[in-house]
Amino acid sequence: MNILVVNAGSSSLKYQLIDVERQKVLAKGLCERVGTEESSHKHGIDDNEVVISQPMKNHEVALGIVLQTLTEGPHAPLDDLSQIRAVGHRVVQGGKYFASSALIDDEVIARIDELAELAPLHNRAALSGIQACRTLMPGTPMVAVFDTSFFHSLPEHAHMYPIPYELSQKHSIRRYGAHGTSHRYIAERAAAVMDERLRDLKLITCHLGNGCSITAIDHGAAVDTSMGLTPLEGLMMGTRCGSIDPAIVLYLMTHEGYTPAQMDDVMNRQSGLLGVSGISNDLRTIRTAAEQGDERAILAYEMYAASAKKHIGQYIAVMGGVDAIVLAGGVGENCDRMRRMIFEGMQPLGIVLDEARNRERGYEREISTDESAVRIIIIPTDEEYMIAQDTYNLVTGAVAV
Repeated sequence: MNILVVNAGSSSLKYQLIDVERQKVLAKGLCERVGTEESSHKHGIDDNEVVISQPMKNHEVALGIVLQTLTEGPHAPLDDLSQIRAVGHRVVQGGKYFASSALIDDEVIARIDELAELAPLHNRAALSGIQACRTLMPGTPMVAVFDTSFFHSLPEHAHMYPIPYELSQKHSIRRYGAHGTSHRYIAERAAAVMDERLRDLKLITCHLGNGCSITAIDHGAAVDTSMGLTPLEGLMMGTRCGSIDPAIVLYLMTHEGYTPAQMDDVMNRQSGLLGVSGISNDLRTIRTAAEQGDERAILAYEMYAASAKKHIGQYIAVMGGVDAIVLAGGVGENCDRMRRMIFEGMQPLGIVLDEARNRERGYEREISTDESAVRIIIIPTDEEYMIAQDTYNLVTGAVAV
């Protein structure tokens, strides 16, 4: 059964065509800079990837190009659109409404739109992708897979904020988390690599990249996570500040004259690695500058590592121990130096990084020593597969998601 997975960003449309029953990716690609004159379409798997500059004024046009690519030409994986049985959409914010994935109808769309304020860049983009599919693929069932659903298991003391209780209830203010689809996938895969049942394990899953989050998973259920009401809270990120003293916001608005929108821009787009280094939000660029002695780049690098280390320590305390720490994301999977800095000094906690294994490259692998009481595992995340699986289950009624 072929499932088209769509992940629409504010100016992008990422997609994969997956045969769920064979667990095979048939095609994938990315439409970038949608809505600009520099838009392009990247399509293909590995060495067969091609990049074509094509005008795409909106997501509907971008999706039309994607569907044409999937059904026309000598290398098209499909004969016609009827071979796409369903579409799965990544949606960041499901709020209090969605504890699991959901078949998309008018009510679900209205809820996604209502929650856009909590993830303005993400939810509105997802709606653009959903509306484009509804226009171009009428009658094809669609499923929304929410990043926040995995965190509905958080206990009340973990998801509540210490503000007046009445305000929390009135405005549905709570910790919703994000990256839940990624955390769910890497937890399941880590259990398989360990040859253990997920319900028997205490895991700390780390999604580290331009966006960052860490989750404590106790016997299969998320019990704490670093992102909060919005994806701004938690770790230092590429352009997001993460958790800071809230008085800083009031201070800067008073002394710099920032409006709420300007303050939001400072915290979400001008902070993190970019704000501290003054160079880039890309850790690879900052690493190069740090190795050349740039002091602000060195500082940014150290702050990023310290932020991750603190959250790992917190979650060991929350769960009263941990069996494995799992790393994913562009930084978690690829940056040996950052991993070394994060785990440095953790030997007294039974967490011992193997320096040689840490430098190796590969797919799913362990990088802790054989003697380490806590296993350190790298699992490249695959959110698209989880979205396809949830979509398949809901559309076929195979399993309750």
